Amino acid sequence: MPDEPRRREWTPGFPVDLAGVLAPLRRGRGDPTWQHTDDGIWLVGTTPDGPVTTLLRRRADGSVLARAWGAGAQWSLDGLPALLGADDRPEEFTAHHPLVADAHRRLPGLRFGSSRRVWDQLVPAILEQKVTGTEARRSWRELCRRFGDTPPGPVPPGMRVPPTPAQIRAVPDWEWHRAGVDSARRRAILSCAAVAHRLENAAELGGSAGRELLRRVPGIGVWTAAEVAQRVWGDPDAVSFGDFHIPTLVGWALVGRPLDDAGMLEVLAPYVPQRQRAVRYVEVSGFRRPRFGPRFPPRDYRAI
Repeated sequence: MPDEPRRREWTPGFPVDLAGVLAPLRRGRGDPTWQHTDDGIWLVGTTPDGPVTTLLRRRADGSVLARAWGAGAQWSLDGLPALLGADDRPEEFTAHHPLVADAHRRLPGLRFGSSRRVWDQLVPAILEQKVTGTEARRSWRELCRRFGDTPPGPVPPGMRVPPTPAQIRAVPDWEWHRAGVDSARRRAILSCAAVAHRLENAAELGGSAGRELLRRVPGIGVWTAAEVAQRVWGDPDAVSFGDFHIPTLVGWALVGRPLDDAGMLEVLAPYVPQRQRAVRYVEVSGFRRPRFGPRFPPRDYRAI
């Protein structure tokens, strides 16, 4: 029988969309570290104290019940308010476009949560560099399932702990190839694994300072640092410049035409220091940009 979980009940003083706040931590439907069942939302991860499985469920009265198993259970429960956006300040946001204002009004429970754990978000972010989401998610699943440990607690089938830095450094070259990870992304992940304990300080620094710390590692650019910052310390200003889709989506939604990074930077200027919140509202608004051509095709690095 699994060990009894640690428990915490917390009632936020603001509306919480539990699934919406936690959704950015999910890397596709088959993510072995994130599952949504009838019991609630299951999260599996690493912590400074060891692996942890956390189950979160929102009650009808607005309170959240969290149960956690494993060596990192107390660390996870201590961070429950931050995870669900207690440190976020959406009330300070001012909309400058009707579409953004409408999403802001309709979705009061959408907040930026803070996972507080850099490593668990850094690896999948690197895997998503310059490839399709399908490719990146398959690689993430392969690495977790082949090299991650079995999670503590009564987890749903198929869940795995993300590989630790030590486990990542031990992955043989042919296994990276088997997981569909090219040499550039592999080098970036291994570089991060070598200094992973230092990179966790980015969560303490937060903001642009935290992003700059991450960017000191070769292979970590503006896009990757922003993707981590959005999830790890809930950075509402960390825009994923360099993304294949976001400038086009933001451009069509806000000015009626596609934009490049420079154009998006100009359009989002009024939203400083909450530019990424404006982007998030565009993404969840229901707006769909025009489709004019084929999608970017996935590549299979295993065949190269």
